[in-house]
Amino acid sequence: MNARAHQIKVREVISETADAVSLVFDIPEDLGRRFAYSPGQFLTLRVPSEHTGSVARCYSLSSSPHCDDRPAVTVKRTAGGYASNWLCDNIAAGSVLTVLEPAGNFVPRGWNRDLLLCAAGSGITPIMSILKSALTLGRSKVVVLYANRDRQSIIFARQLQQLVQRYPRRLIVQHWLESERGLPEARAIAGWARPYRNYEVYLCGPAGFALAIRQGLAQLRIPERAIRQEEYRSLTENPFEQPIPVVAAASAATAVSARLPGDTPTVQVDIDGDTHALPWPRGKKLLDVLLDHGIDAPYVCRESACGTCVCRVARGRTRMLMNEALIDEELAMGLTLACQTLPESDDLHITFDQ
Repeated sequence: MNARAHQIKVREVISETADAVSLVFDIPEDLGRRFAYSPGQFLTLRVPSEHTGSVARCYSLSSSPHCDDRPAVTVKRTAGGYASNWLCDNIAAGSVLTVLEPAGNFVPRGWNRDLLLCAAGSGITPIMSILKSALTLGRSKVVVLYANRDRQSIIFARQLQQLVQRYPRRLIVQHWLESERGLPEARAIAGWARPYRNYEVYLCGPAGFALAIRQGLAQLRIPERAIRQEEYRSLTENPFEQPIPVVAAASAATAVSARLPGDTPTVQVDIDGDTHALPWPRGKKLLDVLLDHGIDAPYVCRESACGTCVCRVARGRTRMLMNEALIDEELAMGLTLACQTLPESDDLHITFDQ
């Protein structure tokens, strides 16, 4: 099992709508640092399964670390969704779940820019975390566009109303209800968003909704790179069911000076306060190298989407096979994804301790 998995007790289950609940976690004091999180991140939960032993699902944190006492995720039922339905049906206060430490990079880089937050359905969960944090930490204006089928399906309806009342000069919430207006269309989105075209955009929702938002903003000449989007996808590998590595890691005492002969590149890796020197075969991804040597590297999806395994290339040249998580500015800073990174020079230095 992933070494970053922990047994966490559910303190409270809050019914948000007929189809959605929030799970509030009671984090033990000794795990407080490991479960410190940023607005927009997610937790990965282990859900038991009779067929596969377990399945892993990622749920965004809907709480804010800046104004909520405890972390919470919000889970919405989906048709045929085994994990979400199981959690809604079986979890109660006092239940214990196996949870990976917070991960994800759908996180604002600062709180001084005006924000345009676009969500549909359960996509409101990371948006809610960002919204509450922005209102607590900054002085900027925030506009929320939130699409749902009807009024009964609006998650956090009361909380959003209370926030508007508390911050009337800084917050606008626009609901788009399919029962009243049909599905969102690009032209209507463009007309509505025109006053906010200089705002920083964060987007989370189903593919059709996301496409309409992007097309509408494109009509306002807002470039793709200005839009940060969180995407939900099923994991192809279960981080809770990974085989236990059998190769011992290099010790920190000898790591810096170790150099391995031959054509295989050598990488120095700084992670969790330790330094390791390892051979890095040219066709092998960095994350696989670390796990093979028993090093507890952070990861979830292994598909370049979640951003959990982000690290920085401090020396040497590398290349990524896929990248769906990092934006141009982050690439310019030398950031890379360990699950997709291959070596291109002989002597490299990678740091996770950023």
